[in-house]
Amino acid sequence: MTEQSPVTQTNAARVAQSPDGQVVTAVRHYTDSLFSFRITRPASLRFRSGEFVMIGLMGDNGKPLMRAYSIASPNWDEELEFYSIKVADGPLTSKLQHIQEGDHVILRPKPVGTLVHDALIPGKRLWLFSTGTGFAPFASLLRDPETFEKFEQVIVTHTCRDVAELTYGRELVESVKTDEMLRELIGEENLDKLVYYPTTTREESPKMGRITHLIENGELFSDLGVPALDPETDRAMVCGSLAFNLDIKELLEKAGLREGANSDPAEFVIEKAFVG
Repeated sequence: MTEQSPVTQTNAARVAQSPDGQVVTAVRHYTDSLFSFRITRPASLRFRSGEFVMIGLMGDNGKPLMRAYSIASPNWDEELEFYSIKVADGPLTSKLQHIQEGDHVILRPKPVGTLVHDALIPGKRLWLFSTGTGFAPFASLLRDPETFEKFEQVIVTHTCRDVAELTYGRELVESVKTDEMLRELIGEENLDKLVYYPTTTREESPKMGRITHLIENGELFSDLGVPALDPETDRAMVCGSLAFNLDIKELLEKAGLREGANSDPAEFVIEKAFVG
């Protein structure tokens, strides 16, 4: 009999009895501050790629401790995948980072969010701007055939401090282009539409710099051989820290793009849910 983890010991009994309790099926740690995990998916759960749900654990007071997490898996996946930071003193992530396969977590299956195709008007080029774990909703969208059916080009940027922090995003993009099942699902003719542009801000790498600076000085566009942002052709989704989101929003609006929503689609959307 395998030894239970501390999370299992303190949460399994109560979470398992909850109708919202789900089983952890896989966990992978990328760095001291980043990890991903997969859980079972309720048969009744339906969501649009790019949306988020509330997940969590039981707190020490016996009450659920919940936070918003973007679903990193596509809407056709039989399981749910999440990509998370580890915060030593974070109310939830200080505990969640210790989960192991077989543990239980709480899922509130009411998906919402703005990083969905319905919130954007038709365009030619889709930009996915992310930092850190903000890549998570794009991991969902990049494995959804609809993303490539709607746009002629899909460019995902991912900015982190160190090279190791880019691993999750890099492997995801590689899988889209090399995994046989994903290639067939998305369509061989669509694979060339996907462009990956990773940058680091601290550790030396082939491309360094904050994406905001690379937009402002035009380096991003010259590197990729594409025109500057244009509201006639470009659409964007943004997910990162609050400061990053605000900076990108300012640049997009300066270029003439308008912020959209599910009820009022426009040229760009920003995720407003944060994990701590």
